[in-house]
Amino acid sequence: MTPAYTRRELMVVAAAREIRDHEVVFVGMRLPLLGFGLAKATHAPNAVGLFENGVIRDRPAEAFIYTMGDPPNIAGALACLGLIDVMSLLQQGRVDVGFIGGAEIDPLGNLNTTRTSGSGSLVRLPGSGGAGDIASLAGRTVLIMEHEPRRFRERVDYITSPGHFPGRRRGGPATLITTLGVFDLSTGRVGATSLHPGVTAQQVRAATGFPITIDDQVAATTAPSADELAYIRGADPQGFWTGDTMKPR
Repeated sequence: MTPAYTRRELMVVAAAREIRDHEVVFVGMRLPLLGFGLAKATHAPNAVGLFENGVIRDRPAEAFIYTMGDPPNIAGALACLGLIDVMSLLQQGRVDVGFIGGAEIDPLGNLNTTRTSGSGSLVRLPGSGGAGDIASLAGRTVLIMEHEPRRFRERVDYITSPGHFPGRRRGGPATLITTLGVFDLSTGRVGATSLHPGVTAQQVRAATGFPITIDDQVAATTAPSADELAYIRGADPQGFWTGDTMKPR
């Protein structure tokens, strides 16, 4: 019998599956943080994680962290450098995969985290941070976000993190993980790789503000195993990042 899980726990597992052994990973926070730890604990023990504040780790933090600067993320790190140091690794082409999120996305994988008027009035968003650099310079990017019509737009209000564009020679969005499914972005178009259990193609299309390819026989996202859930819940015991108001499946 498949254990009960939240949709964000499923997203963590999907994120972990995008990390290959020996890769250098620009981790970020929230769900990718847990995904990195899960990948290390399962199929990618030799992956190395970078954090925007300059921390480099070859093992997950041993205690829960809210921000990348929390003491448990510093203790046991391979190195504690600075922002310029880890960004220089991107410029050198030494980062294999980076995880980023956005408030809005378009069919080319452009992300907006700067400003939006989608609700009818101008709303200022947090901005780029290092996301623009990661999107431009990592070997590939994995995008993680909520799947809602107001976020999935034919044209984003502002391109904070570039997706696919003519003449791009390296990198770009490879995979999109949402609250509804996992999608391939590698061709410059959005196509469903899998839909989360219980999610229908109709639901996805209704939540997407542009055409999206979904095959009739699209697979269901593989549910988390008991061991995967045990790791996630050990790393996030209060469900701070993975708690979900939706009924677990």
